[in-house]
Amino acid sequence: MKRSIILNSELSHAIASMGHGDIMIVCDAGFPIPNTAWRVDLALIQDIPDLETVLTAISQELVVETVAYATEMADNNPPLKEKVHRIFADSDFTTFPHSQVLTEMAAKAKVIVRTGAFDPWGNILLYSGVDVPKWFSKSGVVTPEIYARKMHK
Repeated sequence: MKRSIILNSELSHAIASMGHGDIMIVCDAGFPIPNTAWRVDLALIQDIPDLETVLTAISQELVVETVAYATEMADNNPPLKEKVHRIFADSDFTTFPHSQVLTEMAAKAKVIVRTGAFDPWGNILLYSGVDVPKWFSKSGVVTPEIYARKMHK
């Protein structure tokens, strides 16, 4: 039996398929997922599973370089913003207007993971990164300044 935390085979496959810079959106139950998107639907009933549970599990298996979310989240759902920053404390953060998350960013996502969350502005973009200490560990390889702070984590 698989040892890592995520048991859902489609989600596990999606994580394994992520390359540096690819976007995974973990969304609430109401997100308008484009028909052409790779959809991993985990939703069962209201708030099962919730965003915190799904994001925490993904954070243990996916190297997340940057996290993005709707600009409106800061004012309209500060508890969720706090959870996201706690779960991905070692990541960089950015925001987009909510309308851009629903359209342009949804079209750019490699995979969209739907939760059962009833969380306003609960659509989190995870940009896949690299495990910096492992990636830059070979003798003679120079770590770019952008990754230097992550070398000793």
